[in-house]
Amino acid sequence: MNLSSYHICIEGTIGVGKTSLAKRLASKLDAKLILEKFEENPFLKDFYSNRDRYAFQTQLFFLLSRYKQQQDLQQVNIFTKAIISDYMFDKDRLFAALNLSDSELDLYNRIANELQKNIVYPDLVIFLQSDIDRLMYNIELRGREFEKDMERNYIEELNQVYCEYFFRYEKSPLLIINSSDIDFVNNDDDLNEIINFMKNPIEGTKYFNPIKST
Repeated sequence: MNLSSYHICIEGTIGVGKTSLAKRLASKLDAKLILEKFEENPFLKDFYSNRDRYAFQTQLFFLLSRYKQQQDLQQVNIFTKAIISDYMFDKDRLFAALNLSDSELDLYNRIANELQKNIVYPDLVIFLQSDIDRLMYNIELRGREFEKDMERNYIEELNQVYCEYFFRYEKSPLLIINSSDIDFVNNDDDLNEIINFMKNPIEGTKYFNPIKST
């Protein structure tokens, strides 16, 4: 695989390390880094304190924001090398399916279906998997104010939604990495092991269980 000409998206449940891996890969591969702008969502803090009341506003803001970012991404200069992003456009549908009522989801899907016609899928998706204990530990460790009351049950539900989605995913090559026992942020060996595996041909879905960090 020629990593220098790829658009790679990294996905996974909250706390799995999407942004951290995206930043490290972009640095290693001299790639353009695209990060979702979650901090710009004015409804996010209220959502975590009252999911039922603020879910629709939160999801609609994310949907439109991510769509605008994806449109800008398609205008990237043709001489740009690899592109690494810490989300894919479809992720918003996963959260919407979990958080919205039936009537809200119907309206949301009408809007999302029209926007999705203009979305180009990445060349490779990396799905980071991790156990719930590790996810909750990571969420607490990074200390984001709006996540301080994150419910374990919500993470479990979200993790299930992600696993079900990627079990059926066929829109681009998919690399599923078990990240429960590795530290690609602070351990260069773990990061390099991932990069070396990515250099192999990836067609369909491939699974990677890295050697446990010591």
